[in-house]
Amino acid sequence: MSAKKEKASSCFTGGETCCQVEAMVSVDEKGQMVLPKSLRDKAGIQPGDKLVLVGWEKDGQVCCITMIKAEALAGMVKGMLGPMMMDMAS
Repeated sequence: MSAKKEKASSCFTGGETCCQVEAMVSVDEKGQMVLPKSLRDKAGIQPGDKLVLVGWEKDGQVCCITMIKAEALAGMVKGMLGPMMMDMAS
């Protein structure tokens, strides 16, 4: 019997619970907002972590904003570009 390798699940690979409302936040006069502790804990966000904001536009207006931990985005980019760069180097 061979061991089956499981793929890591993320929003980018699909899944049943990819998108859901986690919290509602308010923006103050300085444009700042607080991410609730429960969400920070669930996402593994620690003080000093960098988050990348990605916006999607529709008809010239930003309609959706998402946050990705910078280290996770860097890993995704390396995963996509790495094989392409290896092909180019061969």
